[in-house]
Amino acid sequence: MNADPKLPAQASHGPGAALPHDAARLHVTGQARYVDDIPLPAGALHLAFGLSDIAAGRLTGLDLAAVRAAPGVVGAWSAADLGCNPDCSPSNHDEPLLSDGTIHYLGQPLFLVAAHSHLAARQAARAASAVTDAVTPILGIDDALAAGTRFEDGPRIYGRGDPAAAIAAAAHRVEGRIEIGGQEHFYLEGQAAAAVPQEGGDMLVHASTQHPTEIQHKVAHALGVPMHAVRVETRRMGGGFGGKESQGNALAIACALVAARTGRPAKMRYDRDDDMMITGKRHDFRIDYHAGFDDAGRITGIEFVQYARCGWAMDLSLPVADRAMLHADNAYWLPAVRITSHRLRTNTQSATAFRGFGGPQGMLGIERVMDHIAHALGRDALEIRQANFYPEASNDTGQSGQYARARESSDQNTGRHTPYGQEVTDFCLHDLTGRLKESCDYAARRAAVAEWNAQNPVLKRGLALTPVKFGISFTLTHLNQAGALVHVYQDGSIAMNHGGTEMGQGLFQKVAQVAAARFGVNVGAVKITATDTGKVPNTSATAASSGSDLNGMAVAAACDTIRGRMAAHLAEVRQADPAQVRFEAGRVHVGGDVIPFEDAAAECYMARISLSATGFYRTPDIRWDRIRGEGRPFYYFAYGAACTEVVLDTLTGENRILRTDILHDAGTSLNPALDIGQIEGGYVQGAGWLTMEELVWDDAGRLRTHAPSTYKIPAMGDRPRIFNVALHDAANRADTIYRSKAVGEPPFMLGISALMALSDAVAACAPDGRGRYPALDAPATPERLLTAIRQVREGAA
Repeated sequence: MNADPKLPAQASHGPGAALPHDAARLHVTGQARYVDDIPLPAGALHLAFGLSDIAAGRLTGLDLAAVRAAPGVVGAWSAADLGCNPDCSPSNHDEPLLSDGTIHYLGQPLFLVAAHSHLAARQAARAASAVTDAVTPILGIDDALAAGTRFEDGPRIYGRGDPAAAIAAAAHRVEGRIEIGGQEHFYLEGQAAAAVPQEGGDMLVHASTQHPTEIQHKVAHALGVPMHAVRVETRRMGGGFGGKESQGNALAIACALVAARTGRPAKMRYDRDDDMMITGKRHDFRIDYHAGFDDAGRITGIEFVQYARCGWAMDLSLPVADRAMLHADNAYWLPAVRITSHRLRTNTQSATAFRGFGGPQGMLGIERVMDHIAHALGRDALEIRQANFYPEASNDTGQSGQYARARESSDQNTGRHTPYGQEVTDFCLHDLTGRLKESCDYAARRAAVAEWNAQNPVLKRGLALTPVKFGISFTLTHLNQAGALVHVYQDGSIAMNHGGTEMGQGLFQKVAQVAAARFGVNVGAVKITATDTGKVPNTSATAASSGSDLNGMAVAAACDTIRGRMAAHLAEVRQADPAQVRFEAGRVHVGGDVIPFEDAAAECYMARISLSATGFYRTPDIRWDRIRGEGRPFYYFAYGAACTEVVLDTLTGENRILRTDILHDAGTSLNPALDIGQIEGGYVQGAGWLTMEELVWDDAGRLRTHAPSTYKIPAMGDRPRIFNVALHDAANRADTIYRSKAVGEPPFMLGISALMALSDAVAACAPDGRGRYPALDAPATPERLLTAIRQVREGAA
């Protein structure tokens, strides 16, 4: 469908208007209702899991007598007591709700408790007597490699050409390794779910989830009922970041099982400690690289070996690791390349989706290489990056101004094809980076940093400008679809529902603006109701930065159907041309008549014109063979660049971000205020991942950083002192909703510039400025910074 009909939407309310989040007032006044705020009927039960205190072994005995006798307890169940042990996995059917006798990680649920209160359930869970037979856990990447524990028979390999020969023939070579830590989602609202039994064995589930349909499917399977017997509703989440794409399954299943067995409502929410101990994180990665390049710093051949620590169950690890491979090029043409990926099983929490979904890890690998090449040649890293960019997109957008579709071509040596064969037809980073370089005064600041470092032996500054090219679409092709349901009431008010979920990102407001534009009304006339599997079926997760792209198009399709019916009727009555009917400024223009929209709706209702419609959208022109590593997995790419300046205390490792300048490509923004907010938040979260957020497991497999007291996320004082964010004003070449671009995940990777700036500051610690390459691992904690400083100084000695 054509999503750019040039509708005369009200500038203050339609796409492009910088409106606040639709629930902003509710958020700040505490009136926004989350799962734990929903009043439940009398007699509701509260649930908690009893957790394993070993990371690997067998559960040989479990005595729950003391648990059942604890104050307020109504019931306690092991897998044997339940008589079933439903699978919670989104992929591999390898995540039993409760331990089936094998213990896979420290924090794995062993049994389930139901009590009259949340506190009573948690206290009772500690009273169990569990007998276990522990074995040595497999915790790290080296352990998994030695044991051969993998989720695929061997490594997956993508690439083209003969990189080994190209590297051997190159004028210069670098090789190295970067260790990349995981990350805790740290959503403000923890995992939560509630189940309310209905008549006839049906079940209503309220869940804090990014994927209501998956909750519906897993609960129905656990209860042994068809999916139509389970309805899942999600009004909002207090943050998700990918952590609520699959990790909420266990809570919803547990609540539904207890509700079905007792006939009473059941609710479960994780305490923060339990949440961090039970749920998965971002995947830890190790990336080895070997690259050959010419005197100008242009890569002629490169090899990556990516090792992903996936945890105890498969979860979403395969597509996460795939996407890391797909972003190993970032913004750069790699003529000969080989990317090898190992997906390793360990006795740790099952790593899961996290903003960027593997893309940040893959992207960081190539950015490390660019930085290393610059150091080897004694050149500015930005020059090396620009020298390796893909060619700028042609101004030719094809017939009738439509998007030039990515062409299948057997010749992939044109400089435009990714390692997996997709032609990059929309590359804009030459212009975007040039504009940012000028606006942030990069050249003068680079000189000023050098002068500062020459005069200050203790405090060193660093500066880095890094780009982002991020593919937009689910790599699992069938997920690239969305549905919507729209009603126009006889008073002119509009209600709609779609498959996307609201987790604070402003999706509901953006889609409301789309509907307002289609009908030419004020956005206040549009209400989006809670995401509900009983209204829109078979929804995809709100993930892969696809929420606005997919659901905006589906809502537009539904609105256009209703608008077409209204136009046809109103024109027929007035003997006018339906094609000339206009909906704008709260009125409908039909021939010579101007009718208030609410009157037009009432007239159509009286004439028995249907004012309700469904809409459907599926992303066109995508195909992907993940086994061969070939195709067009992404509909388009989103771009951006960030320049970060830092200061580093070489005596303590303490550091600060002094200034950040960002220019980001959001296409024709649906809502600049929301998009800029997403960019700011994404950058800070990305910088936090790479500079301070450290996950630490001890030798027994216990997560030691399992609470806000031991796990540090960025606070207000960690934001850049000067923070300049602007949108790159260019319409999306792809036929997206109002030519906008996704803005959920791409800004996260702008935070890579913070790590590269710290690396630049460490490099300045060499007495002659030409010491050993810093090889800074992530997160760049003070301890790692001090180690890197010592190595640089020793390398220069």
